[in-house]
Amino acid sequence: MLWLALHFPLFALESLPLRQSPSAVVGRGRILAGDPGALAAGVVPGQKLSTALGLAPELRVFERDPAREAQTLAGLACAAGRFTPSVSLAPPDALLLEIGGCLRLFGGAPALVEAVLAACGEQGWSVAWAAAPTPLAALWLARAGGRRIVTAAQLPAALAPLPCTLPGWPAALVARLESFGLRCLGDLATLPSSGLRQRIGQAPVDDLLRARGELPDPRRCFVFPECFATTLELPSRVEHAEALAFAGQRLLAALAGWLHGRQALVRACTLHLHHDDGSRSALPLRLGEASADEARLLRLLREHLGRLTLAAPVEALCLEADEVLAQTGDSGQLFTEAMAGEGAAACLERLRARLGAQAVQVLGLCADHRPECATVAGDPERQPAAALAKPRPLWLLPTPQPLAERADGPHWHGPLHLVTRGERLESGWWDGGEENAAGDIRRDYFVARNQRGQWAWIFRDARGWFLHGLFA
Repeated sequence: MLWLALHFPLFALESLPLRQSPSAVVGRGRILAGDPGALAAGVVPGQKLSTALGLAPELRVFERDPAREAQTLAGLACAAGRFTPSVSLAPPDALLLEIGGCLRLFGGAPALVEAVLAACGEQGWSVAWAAAPTPLAALWLARAGGRRIVTAAQLPAALAPLPCTLPGWPAALVARLESFGLRCLGDLATLPSSGLRQRIGQAPVDDLLRARGELPDPRRCFVFPECFATTLELPSRVEHAEALAFAGQRLLAALAGWLHGRQALVRACTLHLHHDDGSRSALPLRLGEASADEARLLRLLREHLGRLTLAAPVEALCLEADEVLAQTGDSGQLFTEAMAGEGAAACLERLRARLGAQAVQVLGLCADHRPECATVAGDPERQPAAALAKPRPLWLLPTPQPLAERADGPHWHGPLHLVTRGERLESGWWDGGEENAAGDIRRDYFVARNQRGQWAWIFRDARGWFLHGLFA
């Protein structure tokens, strides 16, 4: 097993909205975390609030919000589902990802770690990381700023220099250890465990054994919710729609991770905009085909935001998944490479977002053998996929065009050579006499080719030969 620990050192601050630099989070009158502007002014964690305000009078101070932090950490766990289904929470500011079973999918541990860190950076999170064979060792190394992948053989040496204050043991216990002259975890490893248990208790010794892999350390997996709906308050009020893309990316990352964790695909979702005047508006996002691709969702969101005019500044966003489908297994191609580009469905959904739903239509099939009645224009999302057993032209003429007939057969830009045998299409009595209806027909259709290399779809009935369509 290989565990990747993600520690967010500024989590208490970065999870808060409506903040400007320099900012800091306080708890019980002391600084818990500060942004780079506060650190540059000399404000450090553990400092008294009065001292911090003396160093930086313009410092903006926020009380810690545990409920918001728990909600945000759950959102990050959802987003982590994009990389592995085994995610565990390590409150208040860390995640544990079991990545041993996903290494081949991403091309090895370094590539997977790089992808995870890139996703955190795109969402604006400060993160420290470490990977180790046990979850507790990975978490301790991440909190110490390890930034490395540790093997089982390297684990004892990697844990040895860590201070005894790192595991989060009670302050009285840490003080007692220091009175014994024990200041790092390596000092504890040299002592007999039986005597150490008598002096400091069972829990710290068990923690050391779990970190070294000598005791099992089962972790409760994060349970992805049944339905997806998450809200994000913005750092500042947004007046232009295109500026919502960055905040929307955080929500879409959580949605994509949730979809991977639930083995599902989304067909439609809605981005609800909460305006500062108390009103709300909705921005529906509908895909041409169900997908769980974050990049594709983000491209579609940007297209919609580019055409949107805000009625009032936005202070919060809420994303809800409306149509979720179960993901079915699919076999990849063994010998053929994937086609480059975004594909027809993704292109259609972007065109509909840019030009409007009514401006983009496709041809759908109807259950009617008569060519004039076999197709209908409609919504590309609602047309069923179907295949024709017989060849049909892409271009069907509005009305059949009469063809000249000579001794060698029908002519169209020269004599036509019949490529296929005749296909009889007949009947249609049920709409006879109706306006613009095809009515009762009896025709023999052929695929023909002329001397110019043009392929035509022609038929013959009691009146003679007619051209009805052209092949591309």
